[in-house]
Amino acid sequence: MRVKVAVVQETPVFFNLEATIQKMENTIAEYASQGCQLLVFPESFIPGYPRKFTFGSTIGQRSNQGRQLYQQYWENSLELPGKHLAQLEQIAKTHQIFLVTGITERDSINGSLYCTMIYISPNQGYMGKHRKIKPTGVERLVWAEGHGADVLTTVQTEFGKLGGLICWENYMPLARMALYQQGVQLYIAPTADARETWTATMQHVACEGRCFVIGCNQYFHKDDYPTEFQVQLAEDDSVLCRGGSVIVSPQGKCIAGPLWDKKGVLVAELDMDEVIQSKLDFDVIGHYSRPDLFTFTVKNSQ
Repeated sequence: MRVKVAVVQETPVFFNLEATIQKMENTIAEYASQGCQLLVFPESFIPGYPRKFTFGSTIGQRSNQGRQLYQQYWENSLELPGKHLAQLEQIAKTHQIFLVTGITERDSINGSLYCTMIYISPNQGYMGKHRKIKPTGVERLVWAEGHGADVLTTVQTEFGKLGGLICWENYMPLARMALYQQGVQLYIAPTADARETWTATMQHVACEGRCFVIGCNQYFHKDDYPTEFQVQLAEDDSVLCRGGSVIVSPQGKCIAGPLWDKKGVLVAELDMDEVIQSKLDFDVIGHYSRPDLFTFTVKNSQ
């Protein structure tokens, strides 16, 4: 089995849910026409990763202006289920492509926001989501923590089992192990980390999990912010995120990328037989495990 994948290193139409989905559809149509079967977008692509935003908050104090900005972010976040999810399902169906994208999710019951990754099949529609377990640093100001069955999701597709973690969750060994235990073969890692060391992280995960790793980031320049949001930036801010998207083989080789300092799309055809071949000498959940020494349990899992 071979699968042709595309990794989109782009910017959204910032804080604009409707326009971002339209931009996504244009990209999806282009790469579906080239025979791509799986398309991956970055962390919080809908409605955008709010880099440098403080939302008017310091320890012990929040401003009214910051609360209004948070409401704008909230209103442009994606609700599951909802009409915008249905729109993405229809886009995937129309173009017959499997879609994975980072979103900021607005919970329809409690109203909180979550950093979420969703899986959409061209034939089955919405298949599941992963909510970020631990937002990093000040991200906790706007994103709640995922819990239970919504955090360590894998989905079975015709070309392999998909799963993944978002950004610095990939530095949580037990979270990675929870996905390995489920037999993940295509490991999706949307991120906002644009350090060169991130490539090594993606290579490590691929070698450890004996899976393909698809790392996806944005390239983001200050001019990608609408003018009204540029007040959030320091005078010397220019390139806010360098990108670094990469596709890595189950033995840790970079197949495509890393892509730095520009927008673009990485395309690669993956031979899924490599997943099995790579387990000849290492299998973290098989012949290289020691269940007589170690036990591992995930609470509140599916």
